[in-house]
Amino acid sequence: MDKPHDEPNIPGFRAVPRTGVIFATTEAAKHGFRSRDASWCNLGQGQPETGALLGAPPRITSIDVAGDDLEYGPIDGLPELRDAIAALYNALYRKGRASQYTRENVSISSGGRASLTRALASLGAVNVGHFLPDYTAYEELLDIFSSFTPIPILADGARGYSFELADLEREVSGRGLSALLFSNPCNPTGRLVRGSELAAWVAMARSLECTLLVDEFYSHYVWSTPPGELPLESIARHVEDVDRDPVVLFDGLTKSWRYPGFRVTWAVGPRSAIDVMASAGSFLDGGASRPMQRAALSLLGEEGAVAEAVAIQRHFRPKRERLISGLERLGVRIDRLPEGTFYVWGDVSRLPGALADGLGFFRAGLAEKIITIPGEFFDINPGRRRGRPSRYKSYVRFSFGPDLATIERALERIEGMVARGG
Repeated sequence: MDKPHDEPNIPGFRAVPRTGVIFATTEAAKHGFRSRDASWCNLGQGQPETGALLGAPPRITSIDVAGDDLEYGPIDGLPELRDAIAALYNALYRKGRASQYTRENVSISSGGRASLTRALASLGAVNVGHFLPDYTAYEELLDIFSSFTPIPILADGARGYSFELADLEREVSGRGLSALLFSNPCNPTGRLVRGSELAAWVAMARSLECTLLVDEFYSHYVWSTPPGELPLESIARHVEDVDRDPVVLFDGLTKSWRYPGFRVTWAVGPRSAIDVMASAGSFLDGGASRPMQRAALSLLGEEGAVAEAVAIQRHFRPKRERLISGLERLGVRIDRLPEGTFYVWGDVSRLPGALADGLGFFRAGLAEKIITIPGEFFDINPGRRRGRPSRYKSYVRFSFGPDLATIERALERIEGMVARGG
């Protein structure tokens, strides 16, 4: 399924499988897909609309380059940007708390994968837990470093992908986990751990000495916000001591500020962890772009961040509801309505013919200029590569990142596919 190409004939090189989105867009390109081609319905790529939204801060459309921006930047990021990120987390999540984040708790990277790669490269010879299903790119990250052992943990769709605290404690202590990597909200299921449940996870990590590596890139896409609360979420709210609690979170401009092309992301955590990650960054990626970091400064005030999150809620919620209702009407089963992200995780097993298989649905969609992501890519389990069938073969991830018109066209084309029997 995910053989990307033949083994390279260059001595010493190996074939590296393409992750779900790269595989999907590469296959789509063979059918004529090009970026910004309006005839295609790209429900696969994890990219939100990047234009102006009602009530959101004005979009940045030009960038000034200062003289020192032509030089190398600090590996851990511009000090003023690190200050701004620390201040934002303190303002949003830590008002009145004695322990506050400072620039020493923040590291800047050139993209989400770079941030996560720095963290995983910094781990020792330990067991690292990760959930199934979860973000496709984790598979390569968990496989490429030999210093630690990845341990998959199954989240059961029949239980709505919930994972009770007692289950988590049993996994951490029983498997000897020293770290746990997960996305929250979860890509692809939309499951969100928040409030007292998330606080209990932090307390567990503290007592069992297990570091939580929390991918929060969809922190502004939260659909289950209680009345009176801001429509964004972070585990930073539940950290007691920013330098002692074993919690490292990751976020950036990519999704929550809708600037994926800026490639400006960050990790926030104990300064000892941030120091080690910066050392890893010195040989892995060399640091983020100085001009892009400077441009990011204007986006990270508390008022602007909240305005962006509220605008996202207002604009994306109707797209979420339309995609969910449209897919369910066509026979796609949804184990759990997404509480976060801009994805719908759907079981297509009830659809006719080849459409009942995630990869079959994907290939049929290409003929109709629709891009989706087959569910088996989210089975981030090395055993899958050894020929074992994936438990997510009948699943597909659909994105409501594109505009509503694109979603409507995609649903119309899928309806035609179903009517023809696949």
